[in-house]
Amino acid sequence: MADAHAKPQHDYHIIDPSPWPFTGSVGALVMAFGGVGYMQYLKGNQFHLLGVNLATPWIFFIGVLIVLYTMFSWWSDTIKEAHEGHHTRVVSLHLRYGMIMFIASEVMFFVAWFWAFFDASLFPNEAQQVARAAYTGGVWPPKGMEVLDPFHLPLYNTVILLLSGTTVTWAHHALLHNDRKGLINGLALTVALGLLFTCVQAYEYMHAPFGFKDSIYGATFFMATGFHGFHVIIGTIFLIVCLIRAIKGDFTPKQHFGFEAAAWYWHFVDVVWLFLFSAIYVWGSSGGLIEGH
Repeated sequence: MADAHAKPQHDYHIIDPSPWPFTGSVGALVMAFGGVGYMQYLKGNQFHLLGVNLATPWIFFIGVLIVLYTMFSWWSDTIKEAHEGHHTRVVSLHLRYGMIMFIASEVMFFVAWFWAFFDASLFPNEAQQVARAAYTGGVWPPKGMEVLDPFHLPLYNTVILLLSGTTVTWAHHALLHNDRKGLINGLALTVALGLLFTCVQAYEYMHAPFGFKDSIYGATFFMATGFHGFHVIIGTIFLIVCLIRAIKGDFTPKQHFGFEAAAWYWHFVDVVWLFLFSAIYVWGSSGGLIEGH
């Protein structure tokens, strides 16, 4: 009987008691209060809670560190479980379900920003009536505003991301055929392209002819493209971890969910960018004053 419990004859795995859900919740709570305090600090205000002034940037960053530590430790435990053989067919299937649900939630996150952009762009007069800061002159892009040339840096970044999608697919194909060199080279190229994309977007932001606070156009533009850029950074870190694990020999053709999840996430980032490029850069700037023209 003891041996049967030690070596269960089923595909399910009950994990050991873990502190990480609790520490993750604490970190998220600290980040939430710290974020409010940080914003009040930037405005020169105070934020009192239980007699303590939380208007400081440090509380938010303490929360970020707690969350990052939780993520690192929790995923390390998941990798350890995989090496111990606990990721059976059923467990792996549900890990994939979890990743699919996460990406679905990310899709809805971006739907909100697209909704804001299209609401302001398709009904510029209504946006103008809501707040004076949303002055558009009844047209989109707003009257007198210079916008970015979609066929300059944005097109360059589109090519970069499409190339990165092919290199991560190459890496996946190499892994399935037990080609360790191809896996490492494909991942290294994908990481390099991701870093290049981030650098180009940072340059674009620094030289943009409009600011975040200038108009509703700038606000919706920077929120949508900025959050996408943030996701590119997260995806690049995800792929760097996979590259390190690939060099260490962690992945096998039959067991590589960590890499598969990273590849799914990267393809999601690619698809969102295509919508951003088409809707915000190309359609959203049509009829406007193109910078440098």
